Amino acid sequence: MNIKVNDNVLVLTGKYKGKQGKVLATYPKTGRVIVEGVNIVHKHEKARKANETSKIVTEESPIDVSNVEVVCEKCGKATRVGHTEVDGKSVRVCKKCGAVLDKAYVKKAKAKDAAAEKTEAPKKRTRKRSAKNAEEGQTSAESTSAVTGEE
Repeated sequence: MNIKVNDNVLVLTGKYKGKQGKVLATYPKTGRVIVEGVNIVHKHEKARKANETSKIVTEESPIDVSNVEVVCEKCGKATRVGHTEVDGKSVRVCKKCGAVLDKAYVKKAKAKDAAAEKTEAPKKRTRKRSAKNAEEGQTSAESTSAVTGEE
């Protein structure tokens, strides 16, 4: 099963089609998940003790895992889940944008991207004051040459 607890998912079919919610629980053996705010059922609870009252409780019921898709945090789209290796571990990735879906490995993937950027030549930074001084120096040299008639 490619869906884990705390994933943000989109419901694809049924009464709650198009609704997004967080996964509260997964049941891999039966292939079902409980999504926050989806598949609400009413249960009647009977009073078990003398000081309790009977009540009707609303709660989420499991839905089949094939009816939901993971929503990528980076691109914001519902996507299938792909797998790739990071440091010898299989990691879930978005099939559309390639972003890492496992929160534990997002930092490691970002660190690798940062290391790749560092290998490129860094841009030379100049201070604003030194840039102004350099421009003033050029303009003052041009003005002295205009007065003396030199080029």
